[in-house]
Amino acid sequence: MKHNRVAKANAPPDSKEGHRKRLREKFLASGLSGFHDYEVIELLLTLGTPRKDCKDTAKAALRHFKSLQGVLEAHPSELCNVPGIGPKNLFGIKLIKAVADRYLEKAILHKDPVCNSKTLFEYLYHTLRDKRRESFMVLFLDAKNRITAVQTLFEGTLTASQVYPREVVESALHHRAAAVIFVHNHPSGDPAPSPEDFAVTRQLVFACKVMGIHVHDHLVIGDNRYFSFADEGHMAKIRQEYEQQARTPSPVIRPKDSLS
Repeated sequence: MKHNRVAKANAPPDSKEGHRKRLREKFLASGLSGFHDYEVIELLLTLGTPRKDCKDTAKAALRHFKSLQGVLEAHPSELCNVPGIGPKNLFGIKLIKAVADRYLEKAILHKDPVCNSKTLFEYLYHTLRDKRRESFMVLFLDAKNRITAVQTLFEGTLTASQVYPREVVESALHHRAAAVIFVHNHPSGDPAPSPEDFAVTRQLVFACKVMGIHVHDHLVIGDNRYFSFADEGHMAKIRQEYEQQARTPSPVIRPKDSLS
């Protein structure tokens, strides 16, 4: 133990900087290929703390939040509970997450989601996969099926009583959307839709149809998996059900004969 303390005391003053320099050079040479997740976190922490050894802190954060994605999605107050993480070195983690979100959002705007599905699903997966609560997003499309805006409308458990069709339709009209795509996540990691998901989808499709807004799909994002209502044929069935109801004449309610 005494020998180790002496060795640390005699370590070159720039040894930490040398380690960081090697990590940076490795990244510039080959990207994140070959990096451990804790090394990625370590690099992010160094953005806000240029003279502090961040390796142990990065490993502690990874142990606590289980994954790199968990660290990036963690609330700032939870991150600051990890020994060694404070407001300054929190900066790098939150900055890179915000930059990545904006980059991916810009990458899908004004694109056709059918022709650009890979980028679309990368954006959706990156944005929703590690959220601890269900989030309901709407992608607004113009008449040429190009995404013009993305908005998170609701957060919490997804039920028919908590996703309000009126707000969805109002948002679509505000964005002058000709069509929409609904997206929400399952924090459990299993993207299989629940009975509530089916009920909400039907309710939303009917509400949008009344206003002339086409619903392309409803995607459920899980852990490295997703479920598409359109791919599985459910959107076509719901639209067919709507058309059948629209063609069915409403019953005529006759007033009772007045008493003489």
